[in-house]
Amino acid sequence: MTRAIDIAQVSYEAPDLALMERFLTDFGLSRIAHEKDALYMRGAGRQHHLHVTRRAAQARFVGASFEMSDEADLDALAALPGSSPVMESDEPGGGLVVRMTMPDGFEIRAVYGRAGAEPMPVKAPNHFNDGVFKRRIGSTVRTQRAPCQALRLGHVVLHVSDHDASVRWLQQRFDLLPSDHFLPPGQDGPVIGTFLRFNRGADCVDHHCMLVLQSNKVGVHHCSFEVQDVDAVMGAHDFLTAQGYQLDCGVGRHLLGSQIFDYWKDPFGFRVEHYTDGDVVDASHRPGTFNGTACETTQWGMEPPPEFFE
Repeated sequence: MTRAIDIAQVSYEAPDLALMERFLTDFGLSRIAHEKDALYMRGAGRQHHLHVTRRAAQARFVGASFEMSDEADLDALAALPGSSPVMESDEPGGGLVVRMTMPDGFEIRAVYGRAGAEPMPVKAPNHFNDGVFKRRIGSTVRTQRAPCQALRLGHVVLHVSDHDASVRWLQQRFDLLPSDHFLPPGQDGPVIGTFLRFNRGADCVDHHCMLVLQSNKVGVHHCSFEVQDVDAVMGAHDFLTAQGYQLDCGVGRHLLGSQIFDYWKDPFGFRVEHYTDGDVVDASHRPGTFNGTACETTQWGMEPPPEFFE
């Protein structure tokens, strides 16, 4: 089976690339390339770029890209109905790509051989003195209210018209494993949401790289970038507030996946998340089920507004 090993990027369209660049820079990404009609933003890690915006009259989410384990995966994906041939990528970093379309029209790209970026220096996490273990000895915490570094793209969440068909499509092409399932509140089924993770055997991966949710409003819910620690989340939260950006929901801690989260809206209304301290599991993990209400998905902190899960 073809297997994805990382989420490489998310892609959008928007009418004002300068406005998007300003927000993403304040959010902790850095420009790696800027063509006449496309903006490419990177994180601190090895992926060449994580967020792409192409100029268009109307803002919209285009899709996401997965990095594959080897070139043979691209050949196998290209042979599937609806796939493009294996092509040279037209984006900075090069490599090979196969384009596919999910049932609701999201463009999903499989990439291999893209040049990596030189990792950026990253501030070490602050050691935490909890009630039992004192790891920070003879030193202090000094956190700035400033942009934090986006280390990498962690996940993307999609609202779809047919949950089962969308999950099946993703699993057949990328060998993604279910980590947890959403059920309707107070009911035993059907499954209306699935957290999917990479299958890397005994190696630990994030609880999810994608969440697929049944919805009457098809589209992207959010993309999410990992940051170093809770001080990075909070320092960035205060900075983004001071810059006048729109807070959507945060700070809090999720129930499923356990991440400390902070959600913001970019200038075009798309939801973007900082997170830290998420669960990691290997291929032996077996999914659980959750059938509570939306507000019960937050363990502490700001509860999501009613429209958050629409």
